Amino acid sequence: MANGVGPGAEGAERRWAAEPEFWQRIAEQLDTALTVIDTAGRIVAVNGATELLLARPAATMLGADVHELLHRGPDGGRIPRDQCLLLQALARGAAARGEGDCYLRGDGGLTAVSWSASPLTDDGLPRGIALLFSDIAADRGARRERAAYTSALEDLTERLTLVAEITDVLGQTLETDEALARLGRLLVPRLADWAAVDLLVGSGQVHRVAVTGPAGRDASREDWRGPVPRTGNAALTQPARVLNGGEPMLQGQKPEPEPAPEQEQEQEEQEQEQERKETEKAGQGQEEVREGGCARRDSPLTAVHDDFLRSVGATSVLTVPLGAQRQVTGALTLVRTNPAHPFDAADLEVVGDIGRRVGLVIDNARRFGRQRAVAEAMQRNLLAPLPQPGPLRLAARYQPAPAGSQVGGDWYDAFELKDGAVALVIGDVVGHDLTAAAGMAQLHGILRSLAWDRAEPPGAVVDRLDDAMQAVTTVSMATLVLARVEGPRTGPWALRWTSAGHPPPLLLTPDGGARYLEAGQGLLLGARLGAGGRRPDATEPLPPGSTLLLYTDGLVEVPGSDLDTGLGRLRRNALALVHEPLDTLCDEVLARMPAGSTDDIALLALRLPAP
Repeated sequence: MANGVGPGAEGAERRWAAEPEFWQRIAEQLDTALTVIDTAGRIVAVNGATELLLARPAATMLGADVHELLHRGPDGGRIPRDQCLLLQALARGAAARGEGDCYLRGDGGLTAVSWSASPLTDDGLPRGIALLFSDIAADRGARRERAAYTSALEDLTERLTLVAEITDVLGQTLETDEALARLGRLLVPRLADWAAVDLLVGSGQVHRVAVTGPAGRDASREDWRGPVPRTGNAALTQPARVLNGGEPMLQGQKPEPEPAPEQEQEQEEQEQEQERKETEKAGQGQEEVREGGCARRDSPLTAVHDDFLRSVGATSVLTVPLGAQRQVTGALTLVRTNPAHPFDAADLEVVGDIGRRVGLVIDNARRFGRQRAVAEAMQRNLLAPLPQPGPLRLAARYQPAPAGSQVGGDWYDAFELKDGAVALVIGDVVGHDLTAAAGMAQLHGILRSLAWDRAEPPGAVVDRLDDAMQAVTTVSMATLVLARVEGPRTGPWALRWTSAGHPPPLLLTPDGGARYLEAGQGLLLGARLGAGGRRPDATEPLPPGSTLLLYTDGLVEVPGSDLDTGLGRLRRNALALVHEPLDTLCDEVLARMPAGSTDDIALLALRLPAP
């Protein structure tokens, strides 16, 4: 088949039309004239059937305005552009059909055509339209075949669009439950009436984790979710066979032509051999008992699955593995309930491709979850117990990032020094997951050693930490506040601190005062002060009964809101809780955070005794 690609098609707007897969899967299958038109109405590509029908070489059509070149009235006159249904469909990005339009051939004659136009998109952006047309004066007997080609093109376009949409949507989450919920919403009702997902969980366990059905159904009657052990004759059900490494399965498909007697016998022998291999692979060692092509209800999985199919009125069912054959994480079952519209082999191929993609998403989500759990456990284990020095009271909280977000490197610390002062630390290591957690652990140990080694101002300690960080840790940048609570055990006390690019401490007083301690600010760790640079220190008296809050930026920074708004919210919430017990204050400050936070939070609170 001859084909051509118009000048400039290598540009961003039309590069997609030259991709080999486009022609392999669509154009090369068609004997019907196909013309691809860009959003400006120019001809981007044509196939050989177009050249033959219009008696025009591809080179004379590519890049031309399709309306100006081809569309004519019955008398051969030009048609106003605003009366062209094809251009109207192109402008709306909608499908359209027409019959009786006349196209101008290369020999000067007119050909009356029937046409069908389907919009083409790439990543949700309109790229043009695919125009199929044929000579209505030709043999009427070919009309049914041409209609079948048109339907196949539209069906193929819909299926490919669905696969692309699923890939894009599932790639936006690393949470298994959310991914499966999105999958169900995409498959039902576009491709199936019901969808169910079974996942392998642990040794020998199957969980039916998701069931999606028509909108408005009575979900209270559904009892198909939950753990189901793979025992008994479960290998005879579609999900179990697939979970045990079997091929995708289809029941209730369109009837095939009757095979010849010898073919029927050979097919029966092949099916029996396949059943024997699958039963051995599943390790059942039991006699297969079949009734009407289905397994008896001899196992929990069989019972759950058969009850599900019977309850929804399944007439056609297909099941595919989630993941590759060697790394199956689960099974996807789709159900149709209309006997006139069963699944076919093309559906099985498309859903099999979806299953492989979904399996990869689930595998990535599980890996992410394991890594996130390790990082969170490391952070919690490295956050040392707080001292309770004399009459001073300390409380702290660590809140990991919401599910689906990466764990950060937030941390707090408090410990008594040799000279009797109490050191307070709040910090945030740049990075995520195990990298950030490991860096936090390194800074935690080094800072404790440096602060214990000498009785010196916080700025000097952080200077030494900054000098050592590049050489003895993997941390590139971090923020922190290091403070000393100084004074005799019975008071009065004062706070001396330095800040390395960290949000300022918040001081609350019993008389209703609340202000941020913005002095003592210096560059964040890793920014390098240069020769002769020294970090500033600041000092503030701590009134009896006052409360000091050190926190990380996750407490005051929420997507969609600016920092000043977050600082104002924290001040109001903390001031309203200033007379509450310290633990209550910490819990309530976290509870009053607005929804939408994507960062973890560390909070360290100090309360002085009342006079």
